[in-house]
Amino acid sequence: MRNEEAFLSYSVEKLGQYTDRISVCVDKLTPEQLWARGSENENAMGNLVLHLAGNVRQWIGHGIAGRENVRDRDSEFAARRDGGELRPLLRNAVNEAIAVIAALTPERLAETKNVQGYDVTVLQAVYHVVEHFSHHAGQILFATKMLTADDLGFHRHLHGAKHGGQTP
Repeated sequence: MRNEEAFLSYSVEKLGQYTDRISVCVDKLTPEQLWARGSENENAMGNLVLHLAGNVRQWIGHGIAGRENVRDRDSEFAARRDGGELRPLLRNAVNEAIAVIAALTPERLAETKNVQGYDVTVLQAVYHVVEHFSHHAGQILFATKMLTADDLGFHRHLHGAKHGGQTP
């Protein structure tokens, strides 16, 4: 496998993994926990999920695939509502992005796009989305552990292991 293909494949894998982990967290939280804020300067986990869906659609769907940019970033952070739609909303946005990324050819990675006012290559746009997703997924996982006192179980296979192995 070429380096470019490995990059694209791993990007798809990580977006799917982070989405699965966020879904586990959303399922463990009450609506109150999902929308809890310590102050108005903080984002609730529900807002982060909306933000991730918007970011993925803007950077991959609009920026790379050329779809209409329908993102309303401010509403992602202002929302305070029922969380029932969060998992399917995020899953749909990520599945759309995964389809776009999986269809990219290595040659397209050097193309320049303007996304959110930034001139970036397609490779940079994909990297931005995966990195951004990882950042907020970590926040959601951390907050879920604090609020529920649960072991989310993502690394149980490593308990007592003598060596690391592949990240699940």
